[in-house]
Amino acid sequence: MSGTESIYIWVYIAVAILAANLPWLSERVFFIFRSRKKKSAGWPLFEWLVLYFLVGLLGMGLEKRLTGEIYHQNWVFYGVTLALFVVFALPGFAYRYELKPLLGHKPKGKSGNSKDSAKPISS
Repeated sequence: MSGTESIYIWVYIAVAILAANLPWLSERVFFIFRSRKKKSAGWPLFEWLVLYFLVGLLGMGLEKRLTGEIYHQNWVFYGVTLALFVVFALPGFAYRYELKPLLGHKPKGKSGNSKDSAKPISS
């Protein structure tokens, strides 16, 4: 494998990791259309699936360019690539559903003042 082919492969892997995380990092639908409200949980999943297929097509094009042909793959290959894409998406998913709510969470008391919720419990 030449140095150029190696660079193509590493750039492809970086693009795949970025694409797997993009749906969970933006509130826009397909990164273009603004939504009036927060995206439901189904939109990022649908965008992620579309990006999986686009990254797969990019990989097929890269394979054709580097080897001159596209090798036949059976279902196991596609199952493994899907599982790998799931693993790649984990940081973006965790950010959106675990970290982002914690960073944006501000405790409020009954009056809306955050000082009310910090009162010690007296016995």
